Amino acid sequence: MTTGPKLGVGVIGAHSWAEKAHLPGYAAHERVDLVAICDIEPDRARAMAERFGARRIYSDHRAMLADPEVQMVDVCTPTHTHLPLSLDAIAAGKHVLSEKPLATEAEPAFAAARAADDKGVRTKLGFTFRYSPAIRQVKQWIADGTLGEIFHIHGFEQNSQWLDPDVPLRQIVPGAPRDQLIPASIIGYGSHLVDLMRWLGGEFASVASTMRNFVPERVVRGEPGRQRIPIEDGAAAVVEYASGAQGLLQSSYIAVGNYPGVEIRVYGSKGAAVARLISEYGIAETLHFATADAVEFRKIDLPADHLPPGTTLGTPWPELYYRNLVRHFVDEILEDRPQECTFFDGAKSQEIVDAVIRAHFERRWVDLPGQGR
Repeated sequence: MTTGPKLGVGVIGAHSWAEKAHLPGYAAHERVDLVAICDIEPDRARAMAERFGARRIYSDHRAMLADPEVQMVDVCTPTHTHLPLSLDAIAAGKHVLSEKPLATEAEPAFAAARAADDKGVRTKLGFTFRYSPAIRQVKQWIADGTLGEIFHIHGFEQNSQWLDPDVPLRQIVPGAPRDQLIPASIIGYGSHLVDLMRWLGGEFASVASTMRNFVPERVVRGEPGRQRIPIEDGAAAVVEYASGAQGLLQSSYIAVGNYPGVEIRVYGSKGAAVARLISEYGIAETLHFATADAVEFRKIDLPADHLPPGTTLGTPWPELYYRNLVRHFVDEILEDRPQECTFFDGAKSQEIVDAVIRAHFERRWVDLPGQGR
C-alpha cells in the first residue's frame, strides 16, 4: 500500500510521444498524482486525460502553472517550445522535466539551469536511454571498478527510420539555410549518445568529426513532395576524454537496423561491456560482458529488480525506459535524492554537439570547456 506524499504532475503536450512514453510512466507510478494535461487542442488533452486518469485539462499552460496542486511540470512539446515553457515552469516555482533538446544552443540551456538553481527547483532532461537497465548496469560496473581503467567508449545510434526518402523527416532546425549541410542526425540522435558517453566516461576534452548527406532528395514534414535538401543524415566523431580515454561516436538516420538503434561499448583494463538498446525478437535490449581472463562475451540477464515495477524486457522500450526515468525523478523530488540528468547535463550535451558540428565545418579538432561553467 502506498504511504507518504504523492507528487502532483502536470503534462504539457498530448501527442504520440506523451502517449507512448511519458503518460504511461506517470500512470504506473504509485506516488504520482496526475493532476492535469495541457494541450492547445482541448479534445486531445481530454482524450489523454480520460485514458491515463488526469483530473483536469487545460489549453493554456499558464493556467496550469497557476494550479497549486501541480508541483512538477513535464514539457512534451515541439522542440522550439521546450525552452520557453521550461522557463515559465521554473518562474512559477515548479520542478520541470523537458524533452530534449532543451535548446538548440548551449548558452540558453546553461542559463535555464542557473535559473532553476536560483529558484530552488529540480530539473531533468528527457535523455531516455540513461534509464535503460542495461546502461545503468554498465554505469555501475564503471563506478565499482569492475571494468577497471576505462580505455575506450564507443557510442552508436543508427537505424533505418529515414532510409526511405518518402518517409517525412521532421528532425531539422526550422529556417536552416539550404545552401550548406544542415546538421540533423547529430542533433536528433547525437545528443543522446553524447549524454550517455559523457555520463559513462566523464568530460569530453576535444572532438574531431565528419558529417555527410547520403540521401540528397527526400520528403520533409510540412513541405510538398521530395526536395533536394542537404540534410546531414550521418555523422561520425572521434573523442578525446579529459581522463585520457578514447571515444568513437556515430549517428545515422539511414543505417539499416531497428529503432532505437543504440549501442554502447565500454572497454577497460579489467573487462568490457556491450549494451544494445535495439528492439529485436520481442525484447528491448541485451547486455554482454567479458573480462581480461575470459574474453568471450557472455550474455547477462539482469534480475527483475533492475527493471521498473510491472515491466519486462518485452515491454516496448519507450514505456520501459520512461517508467524508469519517471521513477527516478519522482523519487529525487519526494525523497530529496541527489539530482541526475539535469538541465545542466542537457546544456553540456548541446555544447558538445555544437563542437562536433564546428569541427566538421572547420575541419579541425575543437576543444571543450571543463565541467565548471
